[in-house]
Amino acid sequence: MDNKEIVASQFGKNAGKYVTSKGHAKGKDLNILLEMVQENQNRYLLDIATGGGHVANKLAPLFEKVIAFDLLPEMLEKAKDFIRKNGHENVSFVQGDAQALPFSDQTFDTVTCRIAPHHFPKVENFVRETERVLQKGGLFLLVDNVAAELDEYDQFYNDIEKKRDPSHYRAHKKTEWISLLEKNRFRIESFIVFKKKFIFDGWCEMMGLSESGKLELNTYMTSVPSHIIEFFSIHIERNQVQSFQGETMLLAARKEG
Repeated sequence: MDNKEIVASQFGKNAGKYVTSKGHAKGKDLNILLEMVQENQNRYLLDIATGGGHVANKLAPLFEKVIAFDLLPEMLEKAKDFIRKNGHENVSFVQGDAQALPFSDQTFDTVTCRIAPHHFPKVENFVRETERVLQKGGLFLLVDNVAAELDEYDQFYNDIEKKRDPSHYRAHKKTEWISLLEKNRFRIESFIVFKKKFIFDGWCEMMGLSESGKLELNTYMTSVPSHIIEFFSIHIERNQVQSFQGETMLLAARKEG
């Protein structure tokens, strides 16, 4: 299976969890996104890989029209139920691939994408497509989990995510994101990094990881060198991982124009 098929398999059966997941439904990044668009000239918003619809729901009151865009029809149905229940009638729901957007050039003044690009095999295409559909001077707001700059820590974080979720492709380094965006006519306006605590049991449950898979992942995480355990604040009790800590970035970039 290619990665889109794996994503469909993994997320189709777990779509409902993403509406109620605290890690997706809550978070100070949502409030920061709201603050960042309030001073913008808002008409048309595209929320790529909308998932449970939390960004589209949060920002809908500030825009004339919002498109919640996702690869999976199951995810769009859950997002639609959630957003409609909150009274937002200016949101449309469109299915498609973030790496080949079905929209005309310079359609949107704002594009958002939150906690999704680590599933994209061709993240360069995603960035180029985002630049294409944004108007000149348009705002791109990107939130995603990121890997550490040191290769050993980068590999460890991506390894455990892949063991938990086969649809995980790669969490990129912060410097990789900055370089990629600047090479595609974006000017970085703001870059914020948050510590992100993962509760091991809930983190595994989100993707429906089997007991054997969970045991294998626990064994791997408890057997790594002590400097990795320290860097990721892996909390272990009675040889069981309780939690660990990663990083999430919030990046605001403006299309040159």
